[in-house]
Amino acid sequence: MVTQGAAPNPLLTQPILRTLLRLAAPNVMATSMAVLVGLAETFYIGLLGVAPLAAMGLVFPFAMLTGMLSAGAMGGGVSSALARAFGAGDEARAQAVALHALLIGALGGALYSLIFLAAGPRLFVLLGGQGEVLNQALGYSTVLFSGAIAVWLFNTLASILRGTGNMRVPSVALIGVCALQIALGGALGLGWGPLPRLGMPGVALGQIGAMAIGSLALFVYLRSGQGRLRLVFRATPIRRRLFGDILRVGAIACLSPLQSVATMLLMAGFVAHLGVLPLAGYAIGQRLEFLMSTVAFGIGLASVPMVGMSIGAGDVARARRVAWTAGGLTMAALGVVGGVVALFPDLWATIFTSDERVLKYSRLFLHWAGPAFPFFGLGLTLYFAAQGAGRMLGPVAAATLRLLLVAAAGTWLVANEAPAWQLFALSAAAMVVYGASCAAALHLDRWGGGR
Repeated sequence: MVTQGAAPNPLLTQPILRTLLRLAAPNVMATSMAVLVGLAETFYIGLLGVAPLAAMGLVFPFAMLTGMLSAGAMGGGVSSALARAFGAGDEARAQAVALHALLIGALGGALYSLIFLAAGPRLFVLLGGQGEVLNQALGYSTVLFSGAIAVWLFNTLASILRGTGNMRVPSVALIGVCALQIALGGALGLGWGPLPRLGMPGVALGQIGAMAIGSLALFVYLRSGQGRLRLVFRATPIRRRLFGDILRVGAIACLSPLQSVATMLLMAGFVAHLGVLPLAGYAIGQRLEFLMSTVAFGIGLASVPMVGMSIGAGDVARARRVAWTAGGLTMAALGVVGGVVALFPDLWATIFTSDERVLKYSRLFLHWAGPAFPFFGLGLTLYFAAQGAGRMLGPVAAATLRLLLVAAAGTWLVANEAPAWQLFALSAAAMVVYGASCAAALHLDRWGGGR
């Protein structure tokens, strides 16, 4: 039902840039904390040795995929469905969508664990893992993937809140989870105080424990009715069309992170052919690539409810302006960081290792990848904006193009025994292609609006 006489929705009426900055600010603060988690965990693993660092290069794409699917893809579908319901003034539908989203999150987490616990070992071998590197990867991944449901539930609950336009509560929860993860990961991984030194499995256990606590906190908040939406279980029938409202965006959106991780896995596999030292150096640079994606993630998430509510209210022109504004903000932010690390790579690389053999490859990767970060961020932000509009074919096609480029050119380079710099240049070129393709897709797909 449509609420009559309701106050104007600020996400539909306030200036775009100011509103986007207000919504993005808590997200960026939270993702900045996620940056600290990345620094801390890579630092902990660096203290454990070169083999664990190389193992992280094998596992990390799959670990990243957990969040990309649950928060970025399916989570975006959840936020989009809720935002469109609120934009149309149908709060009863929004409440029902939230319950269906929670069921999807629980089932998604369980399925993720089953798939990657079964397939993980073979994937690591296919990627070139062997000996101590393989053993370290298996120890880390077994713990991490066993607790995937905690990550899925946390991100689903956060996405429900973001779909209402509430960025503050999920961001505060994420900051708390990150702080707890840093403490638990270090304590269990390195054996602080009386705790045993569990190594990489301990670092993974810190993440799962923190996510479980965060999930409980968000669940209690949504049940309390303090926000715009209260999670209700009684008198809410399960309806196929509400699952479809989420999945028609979220399921298609899942293709893009799968393609992104496949791209990263291919690159890791290509680099692994050069040896452990190049793979360890690439893992350090790859970690920064992921952390840059969290900035795009923070701004992109802010665009989802703004775009979704505008689409729900029939204001396509405003929805498109939100998308372009969000993309421009991301490019500006990542352009600064990318330029700095391209010129001064040791500001990042030496945080994790002092081994000059590893630093040589980290510097090389950052020299090439740094200038491409803004384009990578643009593509990711437009991917989120497209979720809000429910128009995912363009971003998925862009991710497909990036994957095909890396697969074809990387195979040729490895077959011809190319040096590391050529593989790193390929990685940078693929980021530029991805961002430019997402921008072209938004320009060509008018989301139902006129020119």
